[in-house]
Amino acid sequence: MNEKQFQSKLSELMGEISALPKSERDKLTALAEQTQERHKKLRKTVADLTESLDYLRLSIKYMVFDLEATRRENGYLRKMLEHSQKDSDSAGPEDLGFDGDDDGIAGV
Repeated sequence: MNEKQFQSKLSELMGEISALPKSERDKLTALAEQTQERHKKLRKTVADLTESLDYLRLSIKYMVFDLEATRRENGYLRKMLEHSQKDSDSAGPEDLGFDGDDDGIAGV
């Protein structure tokens, strides 16, 4: 049930309640108002949860990006370490497969 349907049904219910005798009307009116208030709280909770999920998705994307960058950097540093252990001569980054791009991936 969407918001428009809910409000329509609630208005219909309030109309029917207003036709009842006063003793029953007061009790049912209070219940209908409580229902409307709970519905508002539920909508707010759903909106807050949606916002939290959006933030979580964004945070995960940043973490994945950081992880990938760390892995590239780790691979580059391992190559540099292996190369320096094999050959004590000076080696430039281009000898290690590093092409100077920001992404750290050779030839890509």
